[in-house]
Formats: sequence, structure tokens, C-alpha cells
Amino acid sequence: MNPTQQYAIVTGNYWAFTLTDGALRMLVLLYFYQLGYSPLELALLFVFYEFFGIVTNLFGGWLGARAGLNVTMNIGLSIQIAALLMLTVPTEWLGVVYVMIAQALSGIAKDLNKMSAKSSVKALASDGDGKLYRWIAALTGSKNALKGVGFFMGALLLEVAGFANAMWIMAAMLSVALIISLFKLDGSLGKAKNKPKFAQMFSHSQAVNWLSAARLFLFGARDVWFVVALPVFAASVLGWSHLQIGTFMAVWIIGYGFVQAASPKFVGQKRNPTARTAFWLALTLGGVPLLMAYSLNQDPQAILIIGLMIFGVLFALNSAVHSYLIVSYADADGTSKQVGFYYMANAGGRLAGTVLSGYIYQTAGLEACLMASASMIFLAGVLALKTEREVKTQ
Repeated sequence: MNPTQQYAIVTGNYWAFTLTDGALRMLVLLYFYQLGYSPLELALLFVFYEFFGIVTNLFGGWLGARAGLNVTMNIGLSIQIAALLMLTVPTEWLGVVYVMIAQALSGIAKDLNKMSAKSSVKALASDGDGKLYRWIAALTGSKNALKGVGFFMGALLLEVAGFANAMWIMAAMLSVALIISLFKLDGSLGKAKNKPKFAQMFSHSQAVNWLSAARLFLFGARDVWFVVALPVFAASVLGWSHLQIGTFMAVWIIGYGFVQAASPKFVGQKRNPTARTAFWLALTLGGVPLLMAYSLNQDPQAILIIGLMIFGVLFALNSAVHSYLIVSYADADGTSKQVGFYYMANAGGRLAGTVLSGYIYQTAGLEACLMASASMIFLAGVLALKTEREVKTQ
């Protein structure tokens, strides 16, 4: 099969996984909030999901370089199916520890799938004609749009099918994607010519290291108010229903994904984006949660909706540029090594943001979460700028 067909299989695989990932997050969040869990307890349900994402990106990048990205992608799909089936048990079994273990498996699966999909694009597209940036943007943007559909799907399934039946439906859907992937995906995709040792998984590129640090703070800045604080605030303060929360977050993620997919039209249309592009985008983005924090008490619902829409557009552009830069910086042989290291930092940011989202909201409110977000975004911009000097010296 030609590279375009392989890219289509990788993308379709990523799409199927993303639907279940978004739906599962919304199902767990809304279902356990309904059962009376506090914001901090809700955050703790996702701790293993994010923590094992950190571990997975490290090991997954090494495994992908040695065994091929089809192996890591198919393992990810299989583990996600197992995680979904774990949650079909009776309600009385669904204690905090049990759900955290299921979420740990889902976190492993998610980051195996993401690392595999994004690393494979390096082997399928060239950078000189701008195809790499366009394909990365399309893959990432479409993934996020479908994650938004997944948020809506999760809220809807909770309403019409119930928690356990929703898990069965998603496991069946994902099994179809796994069968297609097993028979159609190229077995040599992403294999390094020189089999890397595990010690090589820690990046020796300073540009990758600084960009990874920037990614950690960028995604921590999003999740510190989006993951737990936002839906709990919408339910407890604004009085929104589960379906309203799921629909709103779905629309946001879908719009975010479309902007990300179209980012080459806004950023880098004449030339590829650089570290300086990431710096200026971060400075612009950081002003949004800062302004929201100072004006939230005037009209909480209007400020939240308008602010989140502006934040979504700017964050999508930031994320798309980061996603392009890491694949561009990565070595051509065994790309998954450095991409895996980078997404390990991404998972670390999500972990910190998730825990802080529950803790800060419970102790200081949404305004404090927004202030923390602004601080982390500004730091991410400064760290991204440092990669410019490292690239010039390479």
C-alpha cells in the first residue's frame, strides 16, 4: 500500500480510539460526580491514567523503534478494549482503586496509540514540501474534533444506555478497528534501522528537551481548569445538566480540532512555524485565562463561554505548532524514540494539571485555576523559545 493509504489507516485507527477515549473520560467524570465524588476525588480517578501515560511514552517509543509502530498501535487498541470491559462490572465493584486501575490501562492504551500515530507520519510524509506539517495538523486536529464527539457520545450514552452498556458498545466498536489494523497496517512502519537500547530513550537533543518541558507546562495549563474544575463549576454553580456539560465540552473540542487541522492556513502558510512562533502564540494565549480570572464574577456563564471559545482557538494553534516542531526536530531513524519522550512530558503536564484542577478548585475556586493556567502558559512560551538557539547550533 502507498504512503497515503497507510496514512489513512493510521488516521482511521486513531479516530476510532479517540472516540472511545473522549467518551470514557466524560462517562467516568459525570457518572462518579453523580455518585457524590468531590472535585479532588474525581481528579484522583484520572491520576493513574496520566501517570501511566508518562511511563508508556517512554517504553512505547523504545518498543515502537524496535518492533514497529503497528505493534504498539495494536497493543494500544487491545488494552483499551480490556479497560472498557473492566468497567462493565456491577456498580458496587466500581470503587476508587478499581476504577483507577482501569483508567491506568486506558492511559497506557491512549499514549501507545497517540505515539504510534504521530511517529508514523514522519515515515510517510516529507518535510520539504510542507506535507509533514499539513499531515500532522490534519491528524491532530481531526483527532481532537473526534474527541469532542466522544465527549458528547459519552454523555449521551450515559443518558440512554447507562454506564455498563456504554462500555460494551465502545468495546465492540473498537474491536472492529483492531481487526482492520491487524490485517492492513504495514509491519515495518517506524522500525529503526539500528535497534535502540533502552538508555537511548532519554533524549540527547537539547531542542527536544526544551520543547518537551514547554509541552509539559502547556498541557498542564489547559487541564488545570478544563479537566475537573470546568465541568464541576458548570454543574454546581451554573446548574447545567450532564448532557449540557457533555455537549458544551464536545462543541469546544470539535471546534478546537477543526482549528488545529486548519492551522497551516493561519500559521506557517508561507513558511513552516518556528520556536519563535510558539513563543508569541503562548504570550497571546496566556492573556485569555488571566482576563477571565479577573472578570469571572461579573457574568460567570458569559465569561466562561466566550473565554473558553477564544482559549480554544489560540490553544489549538499553539498545540499544532508544538506537534509539528517535535516531529520536525526528531531524528528520521526511529522517530518514536524522541516523540515518545516528548509525549511523556505531555502526559506529565496532564497529570499535574489534572491533580491541580481538583485541588485548586476545591480549595480556592475557578479563578485560582485560571491564574495557574496563565502562569504555566507564559512559562511554556519561554521554554519553547529556548529551542531556537539549540536548533541553530545543531
